[in-house]
Amino acid sequence: MNKHITILGGGVVGLSTALYCVRRGMKVTLIERKTQRRDGCSFGNAGMIVPSHFVPLAAPGMVKLGLKWMWNPESPFYIKPRLNLDLINWGLRFWQASTQERVDAAAPVLRDLNLLSRQCFEEIGLDFGLVKKGLLMLCKKQQTLDEEAHLAVKANELGIPAEVLDAKETARLDPAVTMDVVGSLFFPKDCHLSPGRFIAALEAEILRLKGEILWDTEVTGFRTEAGVVQAVKTSRGEIESDEIVLCGGIWSEVTARALDLKLPMQAGKGYSLTVHNPRQLPELCSICSEARLAVTPMDGALRFGGTMEMAGIDESVNLRRVRGITRAVPDYFPAFQEHDFAGIEPWHGLRPCSPDGMPYIGRTQRWKNLTLATGHAMMGLSLAPATGRIVADLLSGEESPVALALLSPDRFA
Repeated sequence: MNKHITILGGGVVGLSTALYCVRRGMKVTLIERKTQRRDGCSFGNAGMIVPSHFVPLAAPGMVKLGLKWMWNPESPFYIKPRLNLDLINWGLRFWQASTQERVDAAAPVLRDLNLLSRQCFEEIGLDFGLVKKGLLMLCKKQQTLDEEAHLAVKANELGIPAEVLDAKETARLDPAVTMDVVGSLFFPKDCHLSPGRFIAALEAEILRLKGEILWDTEVTGFRTEAGVVQAVKTSRGEIESDEIVLCGGIWSEVTARALDLKLPMQAGKGYSLTVHNPRQLPELCSICSEARLAVTPMDGALRFGGTMEMAGIDESVNLRRVRGITRAVPDYFPAFQEHDFAGIEPWHGLRPCSPDGMPYIGRTQRWKNLTLATGHAMMGLSLAPATGRIVADLLSGEESPVALALLSPDRFA
């Protein structure tokens, strides 16, 4: 197949899409606005592959919890108060999507996406250090553990193995680290990796297969005719292609507007700190439930990541948000102290969050040759290979292995 595919966005979703397309024999040009030394969401994230995450961000109780937390700048979820019409409309759609009926419909789709992605990680054939030991949802309070037990029931009903553990069982599962918890939920299908290694492996394989990656290249517009995007206008000139794939993360919304598409998203800023000589090094990745804190061992280092800060497209670092992470760590891992993070420069990235917590994957009716793959929020890494595989299937004229109705890019048109 000699189709020319132009992919807009060089994060983990764009690179995964490029890999699957170039392996199908397509000619691939990937355009990335940043230089090759990048620091976006694909690099500093928690590195988790999470079939356990089958509940979308827009879920019952999240609006109430968000309103409660928004008055605390160190809370896990924070919306910066501001008069912004896009934020107001996004919030209304989020509220409308936060129903049990919607979650029940979304859960099987997220399950299928995550399980397909886990399979792709295993079959992709690259060396990036995938660790298949599972994930612990750590609970400080018995009430939280009881609530998580209901999630375990639902997970098992969906075919995602989950087990409720008490404190002693949790400690036996990962004895290399001291934990102060009442218990945990164990998801054996979850995995983790180093995002930087995965990104490097993708880039090397794409280039080996003669794919083209254009760094430091801005998309400035499009040339269109009769419902077809004929060319992408860039800072390097026009690039003509047969198919366009938009994988630009939070910047996808602005790009979509240039094509008369409505793609509501808000930037959910997340932070992480990586300790290179940690006091203790767990073998499993974990999520501290009450603090919404992700903890991942990575090649001898230990990464702590968290927070969801809705403050618009704002690249500044809010140190109060970072303190929310460093103060939470000793509550769950008493061997650590807050001053262990002194001198560590916090990473931050802008996650692309749709109002209903579901990514945008699939073709749009507005343009015959445009496919979207964006809006993955906190699950960009986890869902990237599945997204790339699905897009390559669609561009090859094949049926998607996952139902795409709830993921339609046109659902808010």
